[in-house]
Amino acid sequence: MLDRGVTAFAVELIPRTTRAQAMDALSSMATVVGYKAVIMAADRVPRMFPMLTTAAGTVPPARVLILGAGVAGLQAVATARRLGAIVEGFDVRAAAGEAVRSLGAKFLEIDMGGTQTEDAGGYAREVTEEVMDKSRELIAKQAKQTDCIITSAQVPGRKAPILVTEEAVRAMKPGSVVIDLAGSTGGNCAVSKPGETIDFNGVQIITPLNLAATVPVHASQLYSKNLIAFITPMITDGISIWISTMTWSAPPVPCTTVRPCTRASRKLWLPDSLFNCF
Repeated sequence: MLDRGVTAFAVELIPRTTRAQAMDALSSMATVVGYKAVIMAADRVPRMFPMLTTAAGTVPPARVLILGAGVAGLQAVATARRLGAIVEGFDVRAAAGEAVRSLGAKFLEIDMGGTQTEDAGGYAREVTEEVMDKSRELIAKQAKQTDCIITSAQVPGRKAPILVTEEAVRAMKPGSVVIDLAGSTGGNCAVSKPGETIDFNGVQIITPLNLAATVPVHASQLYSKNLIAFITPMITDGISIWISTMTWSAPPVPCTTVRPCTRASRKLWLPDSLFNCF
């Protein structure tokens, strides 16, 4: 790209600011991933999520533990709650507790000893080993009674922290499921293998690497809007954006002008592939 003079932008590095919210591709994809992780867990767990009262007796609800209360984690909490599960959430950032509770879930807390766990951008910071040991101890205790664990804890620029130890997995009930969403940075579970699904002592460990791609319609829709929001401020007077209407089977239709063009010789084209990025 340097040889050809190409200007490249890393959309995953767009700062988390008020003005850049509409450009935040990471949050858009995390929303999709958090939702789909719960749907995947509900499909793999050998029981139903909601509590049911039937003539044959009462079916108790499933218990779900969400580790990491970022965008993906909060979406997972909300989705699991909609399916009727008992949900618990954990994050080293104490401020995340309010968001977890607002969704009707219980927030698990530990004593951080005054450690700063959040950076200026709202992301989690790397914490001391003492805090990590307390976190793993609490998680291992909760894992014994949990049917499903969904992990999404990551630290920007760092390897994902190990939150679910091998001993914690061994203590889980047979048939339980762990969905590790941090596989791209090493994973939050000590026994997970990025991109693979394994059976460990009767517990399924699923570590998808591109879960957003399994919901292509809305993932593409959100991502394309992120890119348009990112590109639009760069457009100056005299340049128009032409957007092709995406079709699945019919031939391409004529482009429509979104912004009036004062100089027809200068156009910025956003191809169909932009809207089908997965």
